[in-house]
Amino acid sequence: MRLILALLLPWLQFFTIGRPFAGLTCLVLQVTLIGWIPATIWSVYALSQYTTDQKIARMSRASRS
Repeated sequence: MRLILALLLPWLQFFTIGRPFAGLTCLVLQVTLIGWIPATIWSVYALSQYTTDQKIARMSRASRS
């Protein structure tokens, strides 16, 4: 679901992963038609980093137990 959001509304996806300042920056970038593609790429990249960070955090918690 977040991937679809990252493709359609890149700025909103940043708010769902807890990065509001990046979301505002992305919104400014997305306002221009030419900025939509870089904003989308940035949003998808940030989402993949967020997913990776979540997996690392789960593995870290599992190894402590």
